[in-house]
Amino acid sequence: MRVVQVLIPVGKREPVLAVLDDEKIDYAVWDETGRGEFEALVQFAIPPIGVEPVMARLRESGIGENTYTIVLSPETVVSQHLGALKERYSGLRISREELIARAEDLAPATSTFTAFLVLSTIIATGGLLLDSAATIIGAMVVAPLMGPAISASVGTVVNDRELVSRGVKLQVGGLLLAIAVAAFIGAIMKGTLLLPPGLDIREIGQVAERISPNFLSLFLALGSGLAGSISIMRGSGSTLVGVAIAVALIPPAATSGLGLAWGFYGMAITAAVLVLVNLLTINVSALIMFWLSGFRPAEEGDVGRARSAVISRAAVLGVAIAFLSIVLALVTYASFQTALVEQQVEQELKDMFEEPEYVEAGIIRGENIEINYEPADLLLDNPVSVGLFVGYQAGDEIPPDIAQIADERLKKATGKDVEVTVGFVVAQQTAA
Repeated sequence: MRVVQVLIPVGKREPVLAVLDDEKIDYAVWDETGRGEFEALVQFAIPPIGVEPVMARLRESGIGENTYTIVLSPETVVSQHLGALKERYSGLRISREELIARAEDLAPATSTFTAFLVLSTIIATGGLLLDSAATIIGAMVVAPLMGPAISASVGTVVNDRELVSRGVKLQVGGLLLAIAVAAFIGAIMKGTLLLPPGLDIREIGQVAERISPNFLSLFLALGSGLAGSISIMRGSGSTLVGVAIAVALIPPAATSGLGLAWGFYGMAITAAVLVLVNLLTINVSALIMFWLSGFRPAEEGDVGRARSAVISRAAVLGVAIAFLSIVLALVTYASFQTALVEQQVEQELKDMFEEPEYVEAGIIRGENIEINYEPADLLLDNPVSVGLFVGYQAGDEIPPDIAQIADERLKKATGKDVEVTVGFVVAQQTAA
């Protein structure tokens, strides 16, 4: 339930109360003794979805924008008279006025937004370099990028250009700032005693997860955007914390910054694609959800402009997502193919060294095979690099040209160019 308090301007008391009587809403009235602009204060309880239509009627009766209207969310409202109102105003979404107020809260002051963004990026960057999932989750909770995405979508639906502009600026500025902060931290820490010498950040588990995004990232972002929208519309704002964790906007942005710091520009681009897909999909899913839920501008004349803005913005976002989805599809395909090639290489080598002429050379174990073949190698048609160690007993005769034979077999098995390097390990064993 909601409790609405409205200051009634002088001369508008009767028409305002007539609206409430017509709506069969119980109310209480107090005479106003303030500056003289208002003659009374009226208070009434109503289901959340009923605030919007009742306020529309009150505006027609003389409650203008310069009138104070306060909407409160009480812990409990106990009354036998609310049954009829709940039946008439059945539904779970909040009013337009509440939605706008929540959207404004989600686009905080620039100083507050910047502080949280920088702190979340610092935490995320540290978590990535430490390969700490728990630290990265903490960064996701602090990250403020989800709010402006919701705010921009709300502003578009209700034709509030200022809210749209602020939401878009915070998103673009926040994303660029996050990448810049991560790049700055990476440049400072690179080569210091805080990191192992010769560290290849691409081999860190938490970093590797964010430089090989696949097509499923699109569905994750879509679901997260819808969840965020529903949580706002139904007054469950705390759900945004879980949504922020699912979407993970800051960690891939920090990964992109680290890629710039280390000079891995392909890594930086791939991570940036992931965060852009997440952010754009949140925007378009929230935009569509708010519009389909029936939110419209307060003024009838603004509905057409809002509809045009929703269509045009959804179209632009859709084109951008489609383009980025091609990149995700290529990465997904390349990741699948490289994994398949690795399996084929391991299986072929296992079969080879189980044959009689090679079995004396020793059994090839999985940890003794090193396969270097990344998605970028597939797209650039680079050869598969395979390194392996062969163990044999001292004095045993090793078949010649093992590397060449393995190379030919692997080319046939995978259909790819292969470069094979074989190392030999001589084993000795004492007599029993």
